Amino acid sequence: MINHTRTLTWFKKTGYAAVYGLGHLLWPGVCVNCNSNIAETASALCADCWNELASVCTPDYCRRCGRDISKYGIYDDACPNCRSEEIHFDAIARAGIYDEALRSVILAFKYGKTELDLVLAGLINSALQVSSFSGDIDLFVPVPLHWRRRLTRGYNQSHILATKLIHPAKINTDLVRIRYTKPQPGMLTPAARAKNVAGAFAVRYKHPFAGRRICLVDDVKTTGATLNECANTLKQAGASKVFALVLAVAGQNV
Repeated sequence: MINHTRTLTWFKKTGYAAVYGLGHLLWPGVCVNCNSNIAETASALCADCWNELASVCTPDYCRRCGRDISKYGIYDDACPNCRSEEIHFDAIARAGIYDEALRSVILAFKYGKTELDLVLAGLINSALQVSSFSGDIDLFVPVPLHWRRRLTRGYNQSHILATKLIHPAKINTDLVRIRYTKPQPGMLTPAARAKNVAGAFAVRYKHPFAGRRICLVDDVKTTGATLNECANTLKQAGASKVFALVLAVAGQNV
């Protein structure tokens, strides 16, 4: 007697394997960053792009501002670049510097290629795990977009990153952007960036931030003006500590 259930299962599995194999032959895998052909097991990026990522994801950076610095250049928990800066967040963790493949991947992710979240999730989780504050987080707060920009783009990349974090703390979105601002890349100086986002954020009524330790999540820190303004707003709302977690730090000489 023929076992029809087993036969049907075999045909389904065989058919799927054939279709998958034919699809991979006709449409081979490509690197999501540079579009070069890759092997099926290459995990979204080609070897060259992975090597570029590795070259900019270095462990030596200032835990106060996020800029590249040798561990021997840190004194009293600060580097020479940020010693005189007013920074409202208490510490920062980053995956790497905003350069080469990491810059390309972040920009692509920010402007449409949301499938890159699989690559970036590993980077930002690694940064979180080795941070000085991983065990001191009560809430994750994605840096918010103004509703006009959110409507245009279709998503908030910082919120997507926050959903990929492997951590028991929950995500909260009671920090909101109340004023539409010009894109920060168009601001040429740290002072202009700070002025652009001054007063741009607020917290919702009955927020849960009082006495809590908050970790802001964003894709890129340049001068830190946006993170600073967010951290200042959260501390005025009663947060006891505010940390920052980002994929990359730009403006190494700013």
